[in-house]
Amino acid sequence: MATIRELARLCGVSPATVSRVFNNPKVVNAKTREQVLRTARQIGYLPNESARTLATKKSFMVGLVWDTDHRRPGWRHPFFQEILIGLKTALSGRGYHLLMLATSGEPTEDAYVRAVRRHNLDGVVMIDSGTWDPSLRRLAESGIPCVSLDRPVQGPRVTYVTSDNVGGARLAVRHLHEQGRRAIATITGPAHTRPGAERLQGYQDELARLGLPYRPEFVVEGDFYLSGGHAAMRRLLEADDRPDAVFVAGDEMAVGALVAIGEAGLKVPEDIALVGFDDIEVAALVPPGLTTVAQDKDGFGIAAAEAVVSMINGADAPPPRILPATLVVRGSSTPPL
Repeated sequence: MATIRELARLCGVSPATVSRVFNNPKVVNAKTREQVLRTARQIGYLPNESARTLATKKSFMVGLVWDTDHRRPGWRHPFFQEILIGLKTALSGRGYHLLMLATSGEPTEDAYVRAVRRHNLDGVVMIDSGTWDPSLRRLAESGIPCVSLDRPVQGPRVTYVTSDNVGGARLAVRHLHEQGRRAIATITGPAHTRPGAERLQGYQDELARLGLPYRPEFVVEGDFYLSGGHAAMRRLLEADDRPDAVFVAGDEMAVGALVAIGEAGLKVPEDIALVGFDDIEVAALVPPGLTTVAQDKDGFGIAAAEAVVSMINGADAPPPRILPATLVVRGSSTPPL
């Protein structure tokens, strides 16, 4: 394996300069930096990570705390998977690795704090799927740089990133109204989650703005999963006064709703129009194409990476980021040509 001294000799610089190229490149002039990096590639030199940690007092690793709730396989949800890809890409571009932290069963109160310190992690990104146990609260209060996705958190070095759930839900209901639908129901996310509560709020707000009545029987709680959407849609179809449109607070639930509508011998959008939320990959593939409110999944990863790296580098916690949501119109809400 090539050594730092060999690389320094070939470039005609000191080992200290080589070290700065990899650990603090801004202090090295561009010509020298490019020469060192080019020669390093030619001879297969890789910096010693242990030495790098000692020199910079950083591990260049960020932990991922994915509290999926042991009763639900949250890590399988396609929206979370797409968020994870964006986060990993954004951190890699900033020179950081992502390490997933997991506990078995119910974690102890200090489980995540101890895990972060044991692995010498520089910061943490937390993905929340609804539960918020004391171990996560303790982590947020520990002073470790933390960024939470989709849940506001309190702590000395903590911020969060979320979507405009209220605004996105309003876009969905407004679009259905513009298509001539007046009996608009909703399948919500779990009420105890921020996305579930905010998307329901947006649905209610837009109904009020449009002068449409709020009908409790047109509101059925789901769970953001396929089977939950299927069961909720069946309940709506059993009502005496069937809706002519449904805003579904998650695309995976919307796919389940599509199946239930087909099983009842009805058509989308002729009999019932559907709009989802998330814009997961399958939304464009499932016939007739799911109209949905798209979240900026790449934006989640970029915003989280920027925030956690800035705090690692000594900056104060940045203000929360609320990413815009946009409507993507497909065949499930518009009449076929």
